[in-house]
Amino acid sequence: MEDCIFCKITAGVIPCRKVYENEKVLAFEDIHPMAPIHVIIIPKKHIATFMDVDAEGMADLQSMMSAAQEVARAKNVDRKGFRLVINCNKEGGQVVFHLHMHLLGGLRLKDGLA
Repeated sequence: MEDCIFCKITAGVIPCRKVYENEKVLAFEDIHPMAPIHVIIIPKKHIATFMDVDAEGMADLQSMMSAAQEVARAKNVDRKGFRLVINCNKEGGQVVFHLHMHLLGGLRLKDGLA
């Protein structure tokens, strides 16, 4: 998508602080972190929302999960703990309509919706 900020980041048009990358996935530091560790993990292929993941997109989702494990290890939260969040559509809190996962850690996260 030509107007998608995450597609522009994937294409290298917009710079990011890369944490992890492979052929299917890119992970980078969030520019507005909600925790000491806040990494965004995206598929390189544009998929608008979680509900748009089809049978072919399941491989991208699996790659995102594997990337989350690698990022957690790289950020040293794999043993302490972290949270993975996928927001879906407006009422679910999705702001950028390119499937993405937030990896949050580096502090004790509270129970609840936040």
